[in-house]
Amino acid sequence: MNHESWPELPYAAWQDTCTTLHLWTQVVGQIRVAQTPWLCHSWHTTLHLTARGLTTTPIPCGERTLQIDFDFIDHALRIVVDSGASRSVKLVPQSVAAFHAALFAALGGLGLDITIHGRPNEVVDAIPFREDTLHASYDAEYAQRFWRILLQVDRILKRFRTSFLGKSSPVHFFWGSFDLAVTRFSGRLAPLHPGGIPNLPDEVTREAYSHEVSSAGFWPGGGPVDYAAFYSYAYPTPETFRNQPVRPEGAFFHEGAGEFLLPYDVVRNADDPDRAVQDFLQSTYVAAANTAAWDRTALECGIGVPRVPRPVPPA
Repeated sequence: MNHESWPELPYAAWQDTCTTLHLWTQVVGQIRVAQTPWLCHSWHTTLHLTARGLTTTPIPCGERTLQIDFDFIDHALRIVVDSGASRSVKLVPQSVAAFHAALFAALGGLGLDITIHGRPNEVVDAIPFREDTLHASYDAEYAQRFWRILLQVDRILKRFRTSFLGKSSPVHFFWGSFDLAVTRFSGRLAPLHPGGIPNLPDEVTREAYSHEVSSAGFWPGGGPVDYAAFYSYAYPTPETFRNQPVRPEGAFFHEGAGEFLLPYDVVRNADDPDRAVQDFLQSTYVAAANTAAWDRTALECGIGVPRVPRPVPPA
C-alpha cells in the first residue's frame, strides 16, 4: 500500500513536465493575485488541494465569483463562475503560450477581463507567459502521481498543524516555489529579510518573512536538489540550528539549500511513511523552537483528534 499511496516520482523522469506544470500554475496563480485583496505573508495567492487536483478557491471579480481548478483525474482546467457558466481547457502537451492563450480566451468567453503581471516569479529565466513556446511538456501519469503525493502530504501537514496554538498558516500550495507548505510563527518580529529571490519583488519577500518562523513542506525537486524531498527551515536561522539532531534516519541539513531535507524516497520506502514524515516535522520544528528560544509551553498542544474539542486548562 505504501507504493500505491506514495508512488515513485523520479525528478529526472518528469522534469520537463514539472517545469511546464509549474509555469501553468503560475498563470492561474497570478489571476488570483490580480483579483484578491492582500493577506499577510501572501496567503491570498496560494492554491489548495482538492479530491481531483488543485483549486484557486473562489476569486472575487467585482460582484461576480470565479474559480479555477486543475483536474488531474480528467486532465482538464475547469473555469467556473457563480452564474453556472463554465469553460474547460484540456491539460495536454502544449506550450505555456498556448495554455495562457486558451485560459484567457476562456475567461473572455465568460465576460471576464483580467490583467496579470504575465511573467514568472521565483525562476531565473523568466520568459513572459504569452511568449513561452519552450516549455510544452505534459506527462499525465506523472502529473497525477505528483497530485496524489500532495494529497498524502496535505493530510499529514494538516494533522501536524493541529498541535500548535500560536499563529499558523493554512496548509497551502505556493505556485511561485511549487511546494506545499505550513508555517508556524513564534509571535516575534524578524529582522528585515535581505530579499534577492529571482523575479520576486523584495517587498513581497520581506512582508512574507516579517515575523520569526519555522516552516516545513514538500516539493518535487529542482535547483540545488534534483530529487523530491520534504524540507524544514527557520527564519531567521539560529546559529546552532543546522547542528540539531533530527529524525528519521536519512534526514540531514543541506548546506546549499540552507534547510533540513528528508528525501521523498526515504519516506516512500519506510515501513510507516506517516510516522517518518511526522518525526521529521516535529524534530525539525523542535530544533528551530529550541535554538530560537520560542515559548513552547504557550505555543504547543496535543495533536487534534476528530470530534474531540481541545481541552482548555482552567484560567
